[in-house]
Amino acid sequence: MLDFLPILNYAMMILSAVTLTLAANRLLHMLQLEGYQARGYLNWLFKRGVNTWISFAAITLIGLAITAIGFFAFFVQNQPLFDLISIAARFVSCALLYSQFLSGRNKAFNITARVKRLFGAVFALSLAAVFLPVFLRPSLMMSWEYLGNIALTFLGALLLPLVVLLAHLIMVPAENSVKKRYLNEAKEILNERKDLIRIGITGSYGKTSAKFILGTLLGEKYNVLVPPSSYNTPMGITRVVREQLEDEHEALIAEMGARRIGEIEELCELVHPDIGILTAIGPQHLETFGNIANVAKTKFELIEALPADRGAAFFNADNETVDSLFDSAVTAHKFRYGIDSAKELYVRAKDIQTGPEGVEFTLCCEDAERVVKTKLLGRHNVLNIAGAAAVALYLGLTIDEIAAGVAKLEPVEHRLQLIPGAVTVIDDAFNANPEGTKAALEVLSEFPGRKIVVTPGMVELGAEQDLHNEEFGKRLACVADEVILVGEKQTSAIKAGLDAEGFDPEHVHIVANLAAATETLSTMTKQGDVVLFENDLPANY
Repeated sequence: MLDFLPILNYAMMILSAVTLTLAANRLLHMLQLEGYQARGYLNWLFKRGVNTWISFAAITLIGLAITAIGFFAFFVQNQPLFDLISIAARFVSCALLYSQFLSGRNKAFNITARVKRLFGAVFALSLAAVFLPVFLRPSLMMSWEYLGNIALTFLGALLLPLVVLLAHLIMVPAENSVKKRYLNEAKEILNERKDLIRIGITGSYGKTSAKFILGTLLGEKYNVLVPPSSYNTPMGITRVVREQLEDEHEALIAEMGARRIGEIEELCELVHPDIGILTAIGPQHLETFGNIANVAKTKFELIEALPADRGAAFFNADNETVDSLFDSAVTAHKFRYGIDSAKELYVRAKDIQTGPEGVEFTLCCEDAERVVKTKLLGRHNVLNIAGAAAVALYLGLTIDEIAAGVAKLEPVEHRLQLIPGAVTVIDDAFNANPEGTKAALEVLSEFPGRKIVVTPGMVELGAEQDLHNEEFGKRLACVADEVILVGEKQTSAIKAGLDAEGFDPEHVHIVANLAAATETLSTMTKQGDVVLFENDLPANY
């Protein structure tokens, strides 16, 4: 067996490097979700990624135990046993690592060109690690070195989270170069379109809905490019500009997201917006921002980037923090919009009637008024429509054109999206902020039938997270008939809020994950029920 053992071992070494790379799948996904920020990845790794690391540690312990048996067989000179163990250890390592790949797969993982390059870097580092004995001893390895090499593979499993970090750090210069090239291409394309109306939308919440609403309204007069989904990062907008912007487009609406100070400014350097909308400022991403003041400072970067001689800024006057920034704006034009604000508004919505079929209200634009109807659910969407209407009015649309656009509005996927059926489903999976949960429960309360809420609660709220989740639980107790909490530890504050309001614990169901929640739902729902899916935790939670 020793005749072919070296060749087989080399083949298994390569296979080990492959399975180590595949096992890095979830780790690379987390790095992507953290915006390729080393600090964010490490924060996840040492907080929410501990169980993943423990899994790799378990593989290491199993492997080292098998390797120890192999060393014993070598020292007692039981060659057949040694050969068998050395081959078996390799297969065990590959099988365990492949199982990590299978358990870490996620449909939401966007395998971009950058991710593929990172997979390549991880493979190169893994291959270098398992071939270390060969590098140290160029000739065919001796028997004891086979097992030393196998032990390195298992140690590689333990160190894989750090290998991913090292691969990322090695690739940063090259990635920055690629990013700069793509950004410059997008900037050149935009520089050639001096005629293009450029609109930036930002806020702690409401920006995606406002983007699609505005796109529909402006579509009554202009050819508008609206980036899909939540494309709100520099590379997301860059991709849209490079791949989708055509000569016939007259306007570009750029949703601008941020988790750190300076990120809106970076987006503005790309888009150079002439018009900016602040939808809301609230306790969102406090885990990275630290406090509301930093959130406000970052969102205001959009207004600061508007040209002073021709810029137009639009402020949600119903949001106290947004309205407090109005006087600080140095632009040629600035406007307020809202519902309840007592201040002078450019566009106001009044006489609002909400229900399961949508919303009807009066839209007041300067001296004109129109009663409008929309299929969108909730009073908060009226505020989003008012903001979009303000921009549309500024860009020359008549109130009749605006009303026609409002009638055409369709729900945004996963944002209070109504899915009719024997059991009515309200999909609000992409909502993850305190104000949004209030709005969702207000909508739910307007539906007839038994009301069931499925939620994992809210995250990324920093030190205020438990407080907001407990308040959410208290509001749930006033609306829901049944509550399914996804994740016992994550939802303990919601449970505390339910208990504080005397909600019957028999109607609280705590499950491990969304799959278990779906199974629980299948056993309890009946015709006429209404199910609200409120938030869906990102994969790095």
